[in-house]
Amino acid sequence: MSAASVEDLLRELVPQVLGVLVRRYGQFEGCEDAVQEAVLAASQQWPVEGVPNNPRGWLSTVASRRYVDQLRSDQARRERELANAVETAPEVPDTDDTLHLLFLCCHPTLTPASQTALTLRAVGGLTTAEIARAFLVPEGAMAARISRAKQRIKAAGSSFPGSEDPGRLQFVLQVLYLIFNEGYTASSGSDLHRADLAHEAIRLARMVHARLPDDSEVTGLLALMLLTHARRTARTTPSGDLVPLADQDRTTWDRAMLDEGTELAKASLAGSALGPYQLQAAIAATHADAATAEETNWRQVHALYLILERIAPNPVVTLNRAIALAEIEGPRAGLALLSTLDSDERMARHHRLLSVRAHLLEKAGDLPGAYENYRLAAKATASIAEKRYLESRAAQVRE
Repeated sequence: MSAASVEDLLRELVPQVLGVLVRRYGQFEGCEDAVQEAVLAASQQWPVEGVPNNPRGWLSTVASRRYVDQLRSDQARRERELANAVETAPEVPDTDDTLHLLFLCCHPTLTPASQTALTLRAVGGLTTAEIARAFLVPEGAMAARISRAKQRIKAAGSSFPGSEDPGRLQFVLQVLYLIFNEGYTASSGSDLHRADLAHEAIRLARMVHARLPDDSEVTGLLALMLLTHARRTARTTPSGDLVPLADQDRTTWDRAMLDEGTELAKASLAGSALGPYQLQAAIAATHADAATAEETNWRQVHALYLILERIAPNPVVTLNRAIALAEIEGPRAGLALLSTLDSDERMARHHRLLSVRAHLLEKAGDLPGAYENYRLAAKATASIAEKRYLESRAAQVRE
């Protein structure tokens, strides 16, 4: 097996083996160090000597021995912890502990930023440097964030939660959605996309879906990611400029990904209850079903946003409903709905509210108002790609 193939296999096995060790020993950080040492040994031996018949068992055995060696070398913990550890490898269960590890990384005592970083590190297999680059923070700051997250989990107890706990599953889905959104539309920096983050979020969502195939919200989230990510190549020009949905060349959308996402969206709606990810997937599927922007079923989109607004009130949902309403009843109706967000501190000066208001004012013929809002939106965003687009719109309406 080539070194690249070994690397792919190890990336798949690492969270499984880490899950086994954390379940057995209960010490997240020490177990992660032991697994990384085992991975290093595998990356050096397997390309030369061949992959063992049971690679997960091999990694678990080596990692367990490394962990026991760590305990031996730690004089402060030797007496109280070594007695509880055995030198033989933990029995490798038939079940995969990756999902449980993901739940542990999304511990409710952690902030969303810490949950996201720890998930990418422990489950996604990204290095601290890779995560730091993705979120445009210094590597040292990211390392400190991940270390604090591990310490908080240790203080709270590293017990594995049950995957049937809907409250904990909600945290997991939220973290995966945050990772995907940051990859699909970067909150800052020169690029609109961060493809590595979007791909990683989809990979993790597929993993969760494979283990919880009957959960409608898990299915809905995966569908939403696929339906959204299928449009990625049409969202920017070759020079990196943003292309809004209405102006995108839909022939460049990834049809295979759209078909898979649509089927998953339909499957998710077959459940007895509706959740926010199912509804957002249904909205994305409605957009995907339209051959042109003019053929979009805006009444269906608006109806779905109304339901979403009732079950998961959120200013961004109201913002998107205003766009759909404007397509049905005209820009003034959309502007009236947008005005209800002016008192919401989360959105009042947000660049997305300002940019949508500018767009609707432009459609209503209020070019001075559109110019002012495009200008303010450009100042408010940290994304260089969005800033360029908004500045160009401001210049066009001022001509």
